[in-house]
Amino acid sequence: MAPTQNTICSKHVAVIGAGAAGLVTARELRREGHTVVVFDREKQVGGLWNYSSKADSDPLSLDTTRNIVHTSIYESLRTNLPRECMGFTDFPFVPRIHDISRDSRRYPSHREVLAYLQDFAREFKIEEMVRFETEVVCVEPVNGKWSVRSKNSVGFAAHEIFDAVVVCSGHFTEPNVAHIPGIKSWPGKQIHSHNYRVPGPFNNEVVVVIGNYASGADISRDIAKVAKEVHIASRASESDTYQKLPVPQNNLWVHSEIDFAHQDGSILFKNGKVVYADTIVHCTGYKYYFPFLETNGYININENRVEPLYKHVFLPALAPSLSFIGLPGMAIQFVMFEIQSKWVAAVLSGRVILPSQDKMMEDIIEWYATLDVLGIPKRHTHKLGKISCEYLNWIAEECHCSPVENWRIQEVERGFQRMVSHPEIYRDEWDDDDLMEEAYKDFARKKLISSHPSYFLES
Repeated sequence: MAPTQNTICSKHVAVIGAGAAGLVTARELRREGHTVVVFDREKQVGGLWNYSSKADSDPLSLDTTRNIVHTSIYESLRTNLPRECMGFTDFPFVPRIHDISRDSRRYPSHREVLAYLQDFAREFKIEEMVRFETEVVCVEPVNGKWSVRSKNSVGFAAHEIFDAVVVCSGHFTEPNVAHIPGIKSWPGKQIHSHNYRVPGPFNNEVVVVIGNYASGADISRDIAKVAKEVHIASRASESDTYQKLPVPQNNLWVHSEIDFAHQDGSILFKNGKVVYADTIVHCTGYKYYFPFLETNGYININENRVEPLYKHVFLPALAPSLSFIGLPGMAIQFVMFEIQSKWVAAVLSGRVILPSQDKMMEDIIEWYATLDVLGIPKRHTHKLGKISCEYLNWIAEECHCSPVENWRIQEVERGFQRMVSHPEIYRDEWDDDDLMEEAYKDFARKKLISSHPSYFLES
């Protein structure tokens, strides 16, 4: 466990973003005694959970001059995790059963997640720290501190100095687009899932969806409600994969990767199958992108690896005054934001001490070497997968907070198994009532809910 020192310092900290990561970071920083200013370009808290029917002016989001919409939420989206394991550890995401405006389902809609984040912001009085409709345009180090330039919705520009900056701006606005041989001469339409909202525009079309993970699986089934045919191209599948999936419309197939896109409108898959498609939907993830950040070359994004970062949070050369919350890909995102932000807050106050710059760099180099030995490409550096809980519990021990609850880990694991085996019904039929009961008893034991667990379980 990292050593601590007796002198506790209060810092003036800028937090960029008022989504789930920014909200809990602001709370933890203030709890640790820091003064906080949160910058967010939206009119309300919630970040990407602020649904908009609008989309980028460029459907593929490749045009650098496009009008950008900073949400990737589609109308039909429901969570792919049970709500009780999604929420922050001391503010459970429990259903508001007697409020008819709320969604009490175990896997609720995106609107319910936004309402939860708004509840969290009100409960901990976070909105008073937020400057809404204010975009950060430049962050750079100046004489041991940080210069932050911003502008609001009416064009007023501000320049302020902070002791530290915490980047909580997310990474779901700069789409990654699949490379498809022959695509430049292919005559059909293309769109990235970032700009997908509703299935209506695909009525009676033949659609190819690239990607079969969370968004790909959801969006392909959403489009299948109105499309003539939907064909999923899955990189994870064997080259001879060709399978019809059970959907009510009987019009959904999964293939291996695309081999070539032809000028006559046909798409050739590596399994040898050919379809004539109207539209390709890229459910192919996102790139890390921080256009406001100027660090004089100290930080780089190399094949979607943000480097060099100690434990995906601190930049050794500028630690601890610059940090990032939420870079790793893992299921329990909100809990990750909370544990990482507790660590950042404690390090900034001096209650927890980081290793020396050299030691942090040694750790980073060792981590990269491990990835190389395992054959894990750079672009997956921040995808922690099976070591997610080990990673979070290491940070939790560093900042003297509780490890991730066992019931939460098991809910994620069993929920993922259901999602893979029963993608049509996993949100409404489950086999882990024992874990749900354990979660609500845990909430009651910690006095985080005022009602008896049976109130929620029987409802």
